[in-house]
Amino acid sequence: MTQLVHFYQTGTFTAGNRLLDPEDRSIQSSMERFNSLTSGHRACQGCGEALGARYAVDAAMRAVNGRLAAANATGCLEVFSTPYPETSWQLPWFHSLFGNTAAVATGMAAAFRMRAKKTGKPMTRVIAQGGDGGTTDIGFGCLSGMFERNDDVLYICYDNEAYMNTGVQRSSATPPAARTATTQIAGSEPGNAWGQGKDVPLIAMAHGIPYVATATVADLRDLERKVEKAMSIHGARYIHIFVPCPLGWGAPSGKTVEIARLAAETGLFPVFEAEYGEVTHARKIRRLRPVEDYLKMQKRFAHLFGKKGDPATVARIQAVADRNIERFGLLDGEEDKEMIIPVPAQADARTQAR
Repeated sequence: MTQLVHFYQTGTFTAGNRLLDPEDRSIQSSMERFNSLTSGHRACQGCGEALGARYAVDAAMRAVNGRLAAANATGCLEVFSTPYPETSWQLPWFHSLFGNTAAVATGMAAAFRMRAKKTGKPMTRVIAQGGDGGTTDIGFGCLSGMFERNDDVLYICYDNEAYMNTGVQRSSATPPAARTATTQIAGSEPGNAWGQGKDVPLIAMAHGIPYVATATVADLRDLERKVEKAMSIHGARYIHIFVPCPLGWGAPSGKTVEIARLAAETGLFPVFEAEYGEVTHARKIRRLRPVEDYLKMQKRFAHLFGKKGDPATVARIQAVADRNIERFGLLDGEEDKEMIIPVPAQADARTQAR
C-alpha cells in the first residue's frame, strides 16, 4: 500500500522523513541500506545517473532480500564505477558489451533459474542496466528480443539523452534542437534534427510486457516504489529513468534534481506506469511550467534564446509538451487518457507460466 506523503513547506517539494514511521522511509534514509553502489566512484559532480543507480539498485536489492545480480552495458555508469582494478559495486556485477546487455542478463537469469531448481534455494534475480546509447541505439535489438521472449529480467535505462562517456554525441534519445558534438548549431534548424529518435517506453509497451514505467531523479521515492513493484513481477520489465547530465547539458551541477523536476512539470518527460501495453497510472503535474524554464537552464539549448533566439522552435518544443500532457492526462482535473496498445492474447498466460 502506498502512503500519501504531504508536502509541508509552502512552495517546495520537501517531504521530511521525520514525519514518517521508520518502516515507511526511503531506502537511502535507512541505516540498513545495501549501498550497492558505494562511495569512491568517479562520477562527475551532480551526476544524475549515479543518483538514479544508487536508489534503483538498492530498491531492487531490498525487494529480493539481497538475492540480485546485475549486467551492465558499457557507458558512463560502467566507466565511473569500475576503473580497473577498482569497483564501487557491492553485488554480483557483470560488464557486458555495449550492445548485448539484455541478452547477457537473459542468460544470467536462465542460469540462476536452473540453479534454484537444482538446489531448491531461492532464485537470484537479475537486472540489466544501460544508458540511452546502449539501450535505444546499440542494444536495441537485444532489448526487443528480451521483451519478445518475456525473459525474467528488469532492464533499467538511465537516460541522459546522449553518448556522454565518449564526448556528448547524439543518440536516438537526444531531444530536437539540442546541441551535441554531432548536432552542432548550424543550418536552418540548428541542433538535433526533428522527426528522429525513439520513445523506448512506448516501444516496450507495444511488446505487451508485464510492466513498463518511467521515473526521474527528482522523485526518488517514486523511483524506489516502481523498482520494488517491478521486482515483485516475473517476466520482462522496463524502467526508463530521466537522469540529467551537468557536463553534457551545460547545466550547474547543483541543479540536477531541479532540471529533472522541470522535465516532468513541463510535460516534456511524462512519468507513468503501464501493464501489458496499457497505461495504468500517470503522475499529475502539480505546478505546470513553460518549457522555457527547463530549456534556459541548459547550454545545449542556449541558441534558442538571446538576441538571436528562435521562438518558433521553442513553440514547437512547447507543442511536444502540450501533446504529452493531453496524451497522458497529466494535469489535475483531467481524466486519464487511455493509451491502447495491442496486447498479445497470450501475455497473461506466458507470465503465469513462469
